Amino acid sequence: MVKKILITGPESTGKSTLVQVLAKYFKAEYVSEYAREYLEKLDRPYQEKDLLEIAKGQVKSEEGKVLESSSLLFVDTDLTVMHIWSEEKFGRTSDWVLQEMKTRTYDLYLVPDIDLEWIYDPQRENPNDRERLMQLYQQSFKKREINYHLVKGKGEQRVQNAIDIVERFLVNMNDTMKE
Repeated sequence: MVKKILITGPESTGKSTLVQVLAKYFKAEYVSEYAREYLEKLDRPYQEKDLLEIAKGQVKSEEGKVLESSSLLFVDTDLTVMHIWSEEKFGRTSDWVLQEMKTRTYDLYLVPDIDLEWIYDPQRENPNDRERLMQLYQQSFKKREINYHLVKGKGEQRVQNAIDIVERFLVNMNDTMKE
C-alpha cells in the first residue's frame, strides 16, 4: 500500500522544491502542484470556477500517481489550499472541495513554515499577511483533527529537517507493522 506524504501550506514556503528533493532522496514518485500547470495555460485572470477545476485536476493527478507508485508518494499541495484560497478570494468554497477534504487523507502531513522570504512569482498573490494565512492552515488542520509537522529552517537545514521527519515516520510505521 502506498504511503502518501503531503507537503502543503501558504505560498512561497518551498513546497514544490521540498517535494522534489524528498522524492529524489527517498527514491519515490511525486505529484506536482496542478494549479501551476493550469494557470500557466490560462489566457485570462482565473475565476472562481477555475479553482474547482484546479482542485479536480489535483485530485486526478494524485490518483494517477498512486497507481504508479510502489511505496511512497510525495504530494505537492492538497485541497486545503483550494479551500483557503477560495475563501480568501471569493468568500466561499465549492461543496465538492469541502466534501473531498473530509475524505481525502494522507499518512504524513508536512507544512513548511513561513520562515523563508516571500519570493515574487506571477502566480503568487499574498506577500503581506503570511502569518494570518499560516494560522488558517493550522486552524483547518486542528478543526479536522489532523496532526502535522511544521518544517522550519533555510536551505539544507530545511531539507534535513523534512528528511528527519519522514525517516521517523517510516521507522515508526515499520515498528508498528512488526507488532
